Amino acid sequence: MRRDLGAKAYLYPQPVLIISSYDEDGNIDVMNAAWGGMSDYKKISMCIDRGHRTTANILKSRAMTIAMADSEHVVQCDYVGIVSANKEPRKAEKSGFTFTRSEKVNAPIINELPFTFECNLISYDNESEIMVCEIVNISADERILDKDGKIDLSVFHPITFDAANNAYVELGRKVGNAFKDGTALIK
Repeated sequence: MRRDLGAKAYLYPQPVLIISSYDEDGNIDVMNAAWGGMSDYKKISMCIDRGHRTTANILKSRAMTIAMADSEHVVQCDYVGIVSANKEPRKAEKSGFTFTRSEKVNAPIINELPFTFECNLISYDNESEIMVCEIVNISADERILDKDGKIDLSVFHPITFDAANNAYVELGRKVGNAFKDGTALIK
């Protein structure tokens, strides 16, 4: 039997994206955003409130980095989501993260998070608050790569946001092979 839950933001998995930017004075801002994902081969779309300092920074600088939150840094990733840079100007410093300037875009990379999209802004719609960015580069710490240079999820532990339970959940085990297992039904 099925049960109606109503219209809610219960999409699984929901990546936890940590967005970093510079303001006009070169100060670092960082925030947690859970409503985003791939929208094209080289594009990420996110719903980001226009009241965030990060939104203002990105609209001015036209650049950002987007790191995937991981289970090893849940406390820091949650902190940058619950504290506003509009109220705490030292938010990035207090997070405990350290930063390196991206060589590809005008935005900082969080050193502790091992997987980062380096992006330029394509568009921002003030009404829907949808931000679309172009992926210029992906940088990954070698510690999360296998011998062939591919992401190794036995070492990298990205988290997903569980909106129904206000929880972060680590992505789990491999259950199949994409573009292969379904061929068993082709006759």
